[in-house]
Amino acid sequence: MSGNEDLMVSWLEAGSIQIPYLLMEKYRLLGLDEKELVLIQHILSFAEKGNEFPTPEQIAQRMSITNDECSSILRKLVQHEFIKIEDRKVEEVRFEKYSLTPLWYKLANELMKEKNQVNVEKVFTESKDLYTIFENEFGRPLSPMECESMAMWIDQDALDPSLIKAALREAVISGTLNFRYIDRILFEWKKNGIQTVDQAKEHSQRFRKRTTKQTYSPQQKANPVPFYNWLEQ
Repeated sequence: MSGNEDLMVSWLEAGSIQIPYLLMEKYRLLGLDEKELVLIQHILSFAEKGNEFPTPEQIAQRMSITNDECSSILRKLVQHEFIKIEDRKVEEVRFEKYSLTPLWYKLANELMKEKNQVNVEKVFTESKDLYTIFENEFGRPLSPMECESMAMWIDQDALDPSLIKAALREAVISGTLNFRYIDRILFEWKKNGIQTVDQAKEHSQRFRKRTTKQTYSPQQKANPVPFYNWLEQ
């Protein structure tokens, strides 16, 4: 294993990187299906609450699958080295736990292949910051569909995280904080060949100047400066 892979895995295990976002973005490339993805997320959820070795019955109760199907999926995940069962001993007490370290190495390896091992720390930091900034602005955790939208902006549309942050700021300024609005802004910017934050600012300012060129009668009170509505494009 390379030093960069070890570094990524240490970040993942320490919770320094938003795991739900990365799994939603990459699970298909790793060879996981939706049921396996959800099951892994439940293992993470149980571990956060102190149960590091939930039974198939406990996991199945949270999903729309039978106990036998849950056991089958767990065996497959172990066989394909996505998870492993570890024996631990604490104060003479032996117990078992699920370890997701094999999955983190697969995820780290996939990300390194995509980024050609160039500036790995910068890539991770930008992804983490982007996810955190969106959650802070929305005041809540992002939904799986919203995580998928963000993943598409980065992977399929190849948008720079700084441009996505600029679109978020535009939505905040315009008072229309939702993913559909942000997606439309990014679509318009891409259609107009905008690739940098400075270009995006100039583009937005031009539209705002157009909307402010209105004639007011003396009796009219000053109105708030109108903002460009990207959904009307």
